[in-house]
Amino acid sequence: MKIKLLYYILVITSILSISSCSQSTYDDIEEQTDPIPEIVTYQDVKPIIDNVCLVCHSNPPQNGAPMPLVSYENVKEAVQNRNLINKISLNEGDNGLMPLGGPRLPQSSINLIVKWNTDGLLEN
Repeated sequence: MKIKLLYYILVITSILSISSCSQSTYDDIEEQTDPIPEIVTYQDVKPIIDNVCLVCHSNPPQNGAPMPLVSYENVKEAVQNRNLINKISLNEGDNGLMPLGGPRLPQSSINLIVKWNTDGLLEN
């Protein structure tokens, strides 16, 4: 009787274990993002800046931020002269990672900002 009970428990546990397995891959659960436009302008990166950076980089700056990022000119200057792309590209936990305290921006957002720089930091 005891062996039969253990057998049933083993069978049920095995069935539950197998049925709870997933056929999903990382690609199935990875954040789906819009494709990067052929030419990226400030209007494409502005929502990232507004939603993530303005918490500290408002005007006036908060939480010790050294400059505002409220305008095209502010963000362009940060990319050209303040190492913005390197700061957002650091790994989680690295000193100097922006946004301060993390989490790191999604790679798709970083790629969009990098392409904006590569495309010439166009305003519109």
